[in-house]
Amino acid sequence: MTALPDSANLSVDQFAERYRREMIPLGKNFSYLSDLPLSEEDVREYLQEPISAVPPTVYSLLPKISILLVPYLEKAGAREKTTERVTRERPTDSLVSWTSCYVGKGEAVLAFALKDQEMTDYHYHFFHSIASLVADKWTADAQREYSALIRQELQSDVHGEVDERSWHLKQQLLRHQKGFRKDTKSFLEYVRQSFVDTLTLYLHGICCDIDVETGPRQLPSRFLRRRLLLLESLYHPPEGYAVFPEQLSRDNSRSR
Repeated sequence: MTALPDSANLSVDQFAERYRREMIPLGKNFSYLSDLPLSEEDVREYLQEPISAVPPTVYSLLPKISILLVPYLEKAGAREKTTERVTRERPTDSLVSWTSCYVGKGEAVLAFALKDQEMTDYHYHFFHSIASLVADKWTADAQREYSALIRQELQSDVHGEVDERSWHLKQQLLRHQKGFRKDTKSFLEYVRQSFVDTLTLYLHGICCDIDVETGPRQLPSRFLRRRLLLLESLYHPPEGYAVFPEQLSRDNSRSR
């Protein structure tokens, strides 16, 4: 696909509306449009592979999703009440955005800037967007089970988190709240972000062979594994996919 005419400098929601009829369907819930030329391999790596790795129970929680693949995204100004803008020229560093999510009636529009972005980073942003949509729809049972696990970690003084956003919210919670039995606003906000960040890692791990970076802010591996096992019980991977490498090894030995 060649570049779309008059696509630059439109906001993401304007872009989606203008080219809605040109969206290309991808399965039941997904469609896409690219403002960049894509080869068959590009379509497979950017779209087909990550979508195929989405667990059925996650899939069932998602609205219809339109994916926009564009050269660059520019953050809206502080006074602008709009989504990011599509541009073919790289914005200044302070205005660069890699992804944008616009949720309308029964539909979500996910835009991703592809230029100057590594494939692994794109996959991270893709699954983070999916995880954020799930967090808007997760069931009461899933929320209760994940919240209980987080309470156990807090009461046991477990250090660290999965990503920067949940790390900062955890630090704010620890500074301002001593007990963790009540569902305060700060606790619920932290639980939601922790869920999004952990689900992002879980989905990314189903799709791709990734390494978890170690560091002083990283959740210890045994507690991370507990979270992933819980998510596996809630959102089982599609057939032929696995969360942990040893599961693939077992499946391969059984097939032989």
